Amino acid sequence: MRNSSPVLRSGLTVAAAALPLALAAVPAAAGPGISVSTTGSTVSVTTSACTQINGSWGTASLLTSSQGSFAQGRQVTLSGTSTSQSAAWSNVSPGTFTVIVICSDGTTAGTQSVVVSPAPSPTRSPSPSASPSRGVMGGVGGSATDYGTVALVAGGALVGTGLLATVWYLRRRNRPYRL
Repeated sequence: MRNSSPVLRSGLTVAAAALPLALAAVPAAAGPGISVSTTGSTVSVTTSACTQINGSWGTASLLTSSQGSFAQGRQVTLSGTSTSQSAAWSNVSPGTFTVIVICSDGTTAGTQSVVVSPAPSPTRSPSPSASPSRGVMGGVGGSATDYGTVALVAGGALVGTGLLATVWYLRRRNRPYRL
């Protein structure tokens, strides 16, 4: 009678080795999206996802948490070139906002949240033991680092190599005459 467990084990080994590499490759498939930044009370957004139709690149909207739709926010027309389009809002009050970019063809280039911090008071200097005024910003990603695709693929390759080495060692230990 034939025993098919070595074939099953080798199939599982290949699947286990391919899983980290497949998961690491997922961020590379993401589109260009948008990039939002703040400088003082100015919020700006940049994208390269839109194409010009009838002389328009599209619009960007700045929404507060109480505004539910794109049309309710402060809208600005995108300007730029075929490689980069941008928009900016000045005199934005402190708070948390959502930036949405809609291209002229009706597609959404991206959505991103941004926090506008209050301007520092010029008459008051913080003491060395002062605590943050807004506390810990959980969920905003202040302590997370965005690693690039190369680092994720390298980490996946290391995990896969470790899995293969473990499987090889365990098989070698069970059957010393096999490689």
